[in-house]
Amino acid sequence: MRLFIKTPLATLEPKAAGGLVIAGGRIVELVAAGGVPFQKVDQIFDASRHVVLPGLINTHHHFYQTLTRAHPAAINKELFPWLKALYPIWARLDPERLRIAVRLALIELLMSGCTTAADHHYLFPAGLDEAIDIEVDEARKLGMRMTVTRGSMNLSQKDGGLPPDTVVQDEDTILADSERLLGRYHDKSEGASIRVALAPCSPFSVTKRLMSESAALAGKYDARLHTHLAETKDEDAYCAEVYHCRPIELLEEVGWLTPRTWLAHGVHFTADDCTKLGRHGVGICHCPTSNAVLASGFCKTRELERAGAPVGLGVDGSASNDSSNMMEAVRHALMVNRLHYESAEAVTHFDALRWATEGSARCLGRDDIGQIAVGKQADLALFTLDELRFSGGHDPLATLVLCGAHRADRVMIGGQWRVIDAMPVGTDLAQLMADHKQAAQRFI
Repeated sequence: MRLFIKTPLATLEPKAAGGLVIAGGRIVELVAAGGVPFQKVDQIFDASRHVVLPGLINTHHHFYQTLTRAHPAAINKELFPWLKALYPIWARLDPERLRIAVRLALIELLMSGCTTAADHHYLFPAGLDEAIDIEVDEARKLGMRMTVTRGSMNLSQKDGGLPPDTVVQDEDTILADSERLLGRYHDKSEGASIRVALAPCSPFSVTKRLMSESAALAGKYDARLHTHLAETKDEDAYCAEVYHCRPIELLEEVGWLTPRTWLAHGVHFTADDCTKLGRHGVGICHCPTSNAVLASGFCKTRELERAGAPVGLGVDGSASNDSSNMMEAVRHALMVNRLHYESAEAVTHFDALRWATEGSARCLGRDDIGQIAVGKQADLALFTLDELRFSGGHDPLATLVLCGAHRADRVMIGGQWRVIDAMPVGTDLAQLMADHKQAAQRFI
């Protein structure tokens, strides 16, 4: 079947002003303004009311945290006290409640125009050994692409770390399960639905040896590496006290300065850090909303990109965002960066959209998604401008970002519609919310 998405109201790719043709799960043709497809098509979708974007790509999240949004124990706290308040609560997580948390997070992302997500799951209390398997299963049911990251923590409070003993694992268990997951799910082929990355949580919750062994294992399987780094001043102080170096120096010591690495937050990088990261091709996931909620600071997006580091976008955990909405993250990225650089011209809506698409794809090591181009996967997010918030908007792409779009009308993944008329296909939202609210009661 050849589907012609005809005459979009606007699109990020000027060469597709007349539309694009989808076949075999890929984009096979871009149609110029006023043009028609070269070959006969089987179906036509009139996109004259739609702004067509590449599917948005979320490069950092913690799905389980949808169960503890706006939790009284953590409101108005910065990262370290926020974590100390929530770790004992998160220790109650079990397989049934994780599954419903993952399902809700994925559907919330999907409805916002997200087609690929990376989740950083590092919490493994007793009985939750198959957490990553649960995530893979839920993503496959929805037809979403995922980079599932096998997170880990092996430094607890008794070792001088932040997390309680009940949520960490020993190094051998972590590495054995990491290799199991890589062997079972990691798919490097073009158009892959599931890829696996290894993600020791942070400098204050893992040992240097675990970081080094994870890097070696990732190299063996050609997988990517992910962690939180340089998120807060407290982290800088912790690394100085425990490791006698700065976070970026720790990263270099354990063999993580490589193009296969992408980092979450990257707030407290110096100019030299940015240069080093760019030289090694290390990606950075910018998390503007979470950084604002936790008062962590500003990511140096412009300096990092100038140095050559890929910059992507992430919503981060739903307990520090507190939503899973990628279009909302795009708008926040624009606003936060304009505040940081004190210039309306320094960062445009095109930059924010690029971080959420092409930049995020680079962070995940994927060249088959994130763009509207011939040969790319047919992952698309289509938005209408029919709400009151958009009335009077003149430039459709700028209107989408500046006026606060947050819900896609249609979403396509691999040529298949997964959202139609702003509703996820095959999902009972009322039941999902009822189940999720009930699950959240365990975490009061």
